[in-house]
Amino acid sequence: MPLVTTTEMFKKAYEGGYAIGAFNVNNMEIVQGITEAAKEVNAPLILQVSSGARKYAKHTYLVKLVEAAIEETGLPIALHLDHGDSFELCKSCIDGGFTSVMIDGSHLPFEENIKLTKQVVEYAHAHGVVVEGELGRLAGIEDAVNVSEEDAAFTNPDEVEEFVSRTGVDSLAIAIGTSHGAYKFKGEAKLRFDILEEIARRLPGFPIVLHGASSVIPEFVEKVNKYGGNMPGAKGVPEEMLRKAAQSAVCKINIDSDLRLAMTATIREYFALHPDHFDPRQYLGPAREAIKELVKHKLINVLGCAGKA
Repeated sequence: MPLVTTTEMFKKAYEGGYAIGAFNVNNMEIVQGITEAAKEVNAPLILQVSSGARKYAKHTYLVKLVEAAIEETGLPIALHLDHGDSFELCKSCIDGGFTSVMIDGSHLPFEENIKLTKQVVEYAHAHGVVVEGELGRLAGIEDAVNVSEEDAAFTNPDEVEEFVSRTGVDSLAIAIGTSHGAYKFKGEAKLRFDILEEIARRLPGFPIVLHGASSVIPEFVEKVNKYGGNMPGAKGVPEEMLRKAAQSAVCKINIDSDLRLAMTATIREYFALHPDHFDPRQYLGPAREAIKELVKHKLINVLGCAGKA
C-alpha cells in the first residue's frame, strides 16, 4: 500500500465522530512505536515531520522509515509536513514524496496568509497533495514554533469562510486554547468550545485540526523529575477535552510532547537503574515500548479511531 492523503481519512472521521492521531516522528524507534501501536488496534495514522526533524534525521531517511512502516503494517498512513513556514519548504516536501503539507502563515497579516497559503495549495493540488492552513496563533514553544502568550490569538470565526474559500485549503488548524510544548497553562486548561462550534457551523463538514494537544501525562513528568529532571508545573490538555473535540468537527489532533516525555522518562529511568549499560538497544527498546503503549492509549481512549483503518 502506498502513502495516502488525508482526504478519505478526514471524511470518515468527520462522519464517524472521531479524530485521526497526527504524531511527530524524529527517528526509527518513534516511527516503530507509533505504527506498531496503530497496527495492534487497526487505526489509520498521520505521521508528521517538522522542519527541525527534517534537519535532524534528513528527508530521505524519514520518508524511507515511513515507507517501511507501511510495508510492515499495511495501514493507511499519510506523511505530513508540520508547520511549514515557506513555499520553498512545502514544495521540497511535496516533490520529495509527502502526501500532505501544512503551510503556517498564521504569523502574517490576513491577506498575506491567504496569498502564501493559496500559492502552496495551487502547487500541492497540481501534484495530488493536500494542504492544511492555519488561522489564529497558539502560544508555546516546539521546534521552530515560538509564540509568547502575549502574541497568541484565538481564531476569529468571522474569517474562516473567506480564508477557506479564497485559499482552497483542505483542512484548517485553529487556536481555541491549546498550546505547544509541555508548559501549557498557568491554571486549568480552558478550551474555547464556543469558538469551535461557531467555526463548525460556518464550515459544515470541513475538517478542523488541533495543534498543541499533548496531555503532558503526569506519570512521565514525575519519572523525568525523579531521575534528574526539573519540570515543575508542566501540564497539558485534559484528555476529556480532547475526546470532546474529537467527537466534533476536529478530525486531526497533533501529539508530540507526550511522545518526547515518554521516551525521555523511560531512558532516564533505564540509566538510573543500569548506569553501566551502553548498548543503545538496551535503552531505546524500552523507550519504543513506552511510546507504543502511550499511542495505543491515545488511539483507543482519546481519539476514538481504533478499528477505523
